[in-house]
Amino acid sequence: MNWPRNPNLLVGIDSRDDAGVFRLTDDLALIQTLDFFTPMVDDPFVFGQVAAANALNDVYAMGGRPLLAMNLVCYPQCQDLWVLRRILEGGLDKVVEAGALVVGGHTVDDNEPKYGLSVCGLVHPDQVITNSGARPGERLFLTKPLGNGIIATAIKAEMASSVEIEEAIKWMTTLNRTACESMQAVGAKAATDVTGFGLIGHLYEMAAASDIEIELNAERVVFMQGALEYANIGLIPGGAYNNRDYLADKVEYVAEIDPTRRELIFAPETAGGILVALNEEQADRFVKLMQESGEPCFEIGRVVNSGFKPIKIGR
Repeated sequence: MNWPRNPNLLVGIDSRDDAGVFRLTDDLALIQTLDFFTPMVDDPFVFGQVAAANALNDVYAMGGRPLLAMNLVCYPQCQDLWVLRRILEGGLDKVVEAGALVVGGHTVDDNEPKYGLSVCGLVHPDQVITNSGARPGERLFLTKPLGNGIIATAIKAEMASSVEIEEAIKWMTTLNRTACESMQAVGAKAATDVTGFGLIGHLYEMAAASDIEIELNAERVVFMQGALEYANIGLIPGGAYNNRDYLADKVEYVAEIDPTRRELIFAPETAGGILVALNEEQADRFVKLMQESGEPCFEIGRVVNSGFKPIKIGR
């Protein structure tokens, strides 16, 4: 398909990035994204928070700050409107936390509730962070543990404990603002957030867009409480298998990996952490800034060469 071109379009559809970026002036660029999905938790307020955080985090992944948001709502006419009100209140809570404004939205009648946001943000054109900026020698960090897709599946099966649910909700409702500010402070050029395509899917997008070769240390990936145990008994969302099948020719196992851990690195995430590539100096400063903020970051791999090759998964 021949997509329209414009010299001011800094990030478009070609690199499968988290959002589009359009230069307005020499000092200002617009970030545009949207995301919405079906509920993964029972509490409508929390669902609104999670869905909003998931959309807002796309702006943070590009190095920007959210400015305006519009609600995207699918909701059955026959259902209690109080539930919809709570969903919208949850979304508003996260938009306000991000320092942005809700300026409207659109609602359609649908048998299954869905909610999310269309978000625009701002960034300096020279400070846009993309998934195509990774370079050989850089270290890879992830700013949240994985596993909320598995925990959501356990919630549906009524097997997740209150502690596990609380932790998953904590991560899913955490905005990636601190990670964004830390990336900008150290001059990062390459990042993406980990969502529906799972860790491996987003690693592949970064590797392909940057034309690089990546090594992942699967043993360094940190998971939420209960995720490994639930995955071990088969509570794995279907999206994990879809991701694994799609990416089968885009990975190479260079060491024996625990089978459960291997499944989890393909599992879809919701409002996951930021995956960022940093050189040695940037990495040390980034880790320090994240530690000072009280938020985690885990080193999980590195960029080894230029020229795309299948992701090497080892330990």
